[in-house]
Amino acid sequence: MRKGKKILLAVIGVAALGAIIYGSIYYSQQGIVTVQTGRVQRRDLVSRVTATGEIKPRNYINISANGMGRITEIHVKEGDRVKKGQLLCKLETIQPGAEVDAQQAALRTAHAEVEVATAAIKSIDENLRTATAGLERVKAERALARANFERARRLLADQLIAQQLFDQNKAQHEAADAAVAEAEARLSQVAAQREQAVAQRESARRRIDQFQASLTRAADILQKYYSVAPLDGVVTNLPVRVGETMVAGLPGFSSSLLMTIADMSLITAEVLVDETDIVSVKLDQRTEVSIDAVSGRTFAGRVIEIGNTAILRTSGRSTSQSLIASQEARDFKVVVALDRAPDEVRPGLSCTARITTATRRGVLTVPIQALTIRAPADLETRKKQSGVAAAADKAAPPAANTSDGKDEVQGVFIVAGRKSAFRKVATGVTGASEIEVLDGLQDGEEIITGSYKVLRTIRPETAVKIDNRAFRREEKEGK
Repeated sequence: MRKGKKILLAVIGVAALGAIIYGSIYYSQQGIVTVQTGRVQRRDLVSRVTATGEIKPRNYINISANGMGRITEIHVKEGDRVKKGQLLCKLETIQPGAEVDAQQAALRTAHAEVEVATAAIKSIDENLRTATAGLERVKAERALARANFERARRLLADQLIAQQLFDQNKAQHEAADAAVAEAEARLSQVAAQREQAVAQRESARRRIDQFQASLTRAADILQKYYSVAPLDGVVTNLPVRVGETMVAGLPGFSSSLLMTIADMSLITAEVLVDETDIVSVKLDQRTEVSIDAVSGRTFAGRVIEIGNTAILRTSGRSTSQSLIASQEARDFKVVVALDRAPDEVRPGLSCTARITTATRRGVLTVPIQALTIRAPADLETRKKQSGVAAAADKAAPPAANTSDGKDEVQGVFIVAGRKSAFRKVATGVTGASEIEVLDGLQDGEEIITGSYKVLRTIRPETAVKIDNRAFRREEKEGK
């Protein structure tokens, strides 16, 4: 019996000792938080903005019908390369062509009238010279007749000639006066005819100007029934066929669009960048563009245009065109010129652009998930609590952050002597998974990177236990 009691007491003692050891271990682990950690490292950091959009030629023109009529000729097909000034298609031109012919005939008639009037003026000028010469001749004859008459009158006064001879000289003088008057009248008539002919010629010339203007107008109208290429490019859209009737209208209307000519010498990716990222996008920033239809390849480019007006994401309309204020997400148009676009690229293909907004070499970095923002009240160390209070605090969800955001502090938790400590940090460029640290940390320091729940609830001076096994397993599985 004594030996059995001794064995029983020994068993009870061992059990009590085990309970004491277990209790001490359990009690010592109360308040210890298991964390995942990483190191502050120096590395190269590249900040990129990713945006999606579509491939577009830098310069393209939608050619619309300027006249109304049936399409009679189409000289190109979709995909053809065209030269500037090349005839693309033609509409029915019966009426505008007839109007041009009528105006050309009227113009020829007016030119003929000018020629007739000019010839008449030349003939009248000859008659005018003849009449002028005749007037000079009769004036000379009148002067002779007047001299003879004056001589005869003096002789008659001296009774040296007969009355009959005097009467003859008088009649010749009067006839000479009449001849001069007749010649002057004829000269005036010819001069008047010349003025009339000149007026007719001027009228014909004015009609020429009028008919020329009418012909220019008619020819311009006729020209609008012929569509020519405004630039060197490729026919990227040809929605019409011979025989269809076109109606002149506003650009973009299906009833007036003939085709689209694109200058494929410069291909761009037109993407929409979120409003939170647009401030970091600048002109000439290098960009990598991937095209969904060309898998496995990326194409280099650069930013050549940044929109100044926000575009509503759902409607696609500019905010300047919206009369009602909206809180929906906004984007900004950014155009990226591709350095070397492949021949198989077509307008309208979906693409993704990764714009390099900043590059840093050998800077201190930490994982983005390690960065946290806390209110000053959340950074106060916990007071020692009783077991019941600690259990209640552990079971209770974290209190809501009632800070208004003005006093919040950005930083990370580091591991210092198996306890957590908060470090306020200043950050710079953000990479894909790391962020640049400008101030607050040193190279090689150990920081808490997870879990997400721990980073939300942990406070300074909290005892921590490092366990990166799950983290490494997740990294291996991800790789």
